[in-house]
Amino acid sequence: MQVDSLPYLDEHATVIAAEADDVWRGLCAELERSFSRAPAGVYARLVGADDTRPSGPRPLAEGSAFPGFRVLVASPGKELALQGRHRFSSYALIFRLEPDGPGRTRLRAESRAAFPGRAGRAYRRLVFGSGGHAVGMRRLLAAVRRASERPG
Repeated sequence: MQVDSLPYLDEHATVIAAEADDVWRGLCAELERSFSRAPAGVYARLVGADDTRPSGPRPLAEGSAFPGFRVLVASPGKELALQGRHRFSSYALIFRLEPDGPGRTRLRAESRAAFPGRAGRAYRRLVFGSGGHAVGMRRLLAAVRRASERPG
């Protein structure tokens, strides 16, 4: 699956009072924490995701996986691109880290996905139409911000 071929859905961003390397560590740690818990694995199995448990190299690198996602690109301090697929959707989540002044980094999260067929359209309405995706992305970015701004 080519990430660029997936339709653009949305983008969420936050500015973090930390250098890009600290934001990278916070992003990877929060993704591991959020998606490696039991509920994520259960959900991934229910929807028939390709990846249903953590695997591959750690810290996150190309080929790493956790429930629902596989790492396509891991460029520390710059970009982390994830892809996934299940019976209702093929999708990608691309995180980009950009300088935003001294000691500050802008973290952007771009979502792309295709929802084939009637079941895919219903799933899109459920996840995006309900606002659930936006709430989840805002929570994830806030958690990354907190983890990245912590001293030490």
